Amino acid sequence: MDTKLLDILACPVCKGPLLHVREPEQLVCRADRLSFPVRDGIPVMLEEEARQLRSDDPLLAR
Repeated sequence: MDTKLLDILACPVCKGPLLHVREPEQLVCRADRLSFPVRDGIPVMLEEEARQLRSDDPLLAR
């Protein structure tokens, strides 16, 4: 994923920063505990497509 794109993307819910996770490719908002999928290199930044993460999910510890 392009680093310039990552610099301008923000969580659509809280407008906070996102963490890029490569395997499986997704964008994580730690503040809202949401994981947004990346499909074919394109981030899907829709709240209804996001997966809610549990508080002990390893993705939040990165």
